[in-house]
Amino acid sequence: MTQTLDPEDNKIITLARSARARGGTPEGAAVRDETGRTYAATTVALPSLRLSALQAAVAMAVSSGAKALEAAAIVTEADDPAEQDLAVVEDMGNGTLFLAAPDGSLKGRYI
Repeated sequence: MTQTLDPEDNKIITLARSARARGGTPEGAAVRDETGRTYAATTVALPSLRLSALQAAVAMAVSSGAKALEAAAIVTEADDPAEQDLAVVEDMGNGTLFLAAPDGSLKGRYI
């Protein structure tokens, strides 16, 4: 899918790619809140806590005072976002969700 993205949207895809690479995890995610602050995270897989990368990034944003998301990005091999990831973006005001491949190429735009 070839699309031109806003530089700020490219930034969160880059942040998600960096988090994924740094953590050596299958997924990385980043979000931009209503004030323009960004948060990046990877999948959390502990015996007592499981969060997708996007859920972790949203939790960081909310715990820092974010009330809404402008945009979110997931970098993954998956062809579609998981239902819980779509739901968490909807919970935060229906910002745009970008799904990107590990090389940063855009696979889809949701919500």
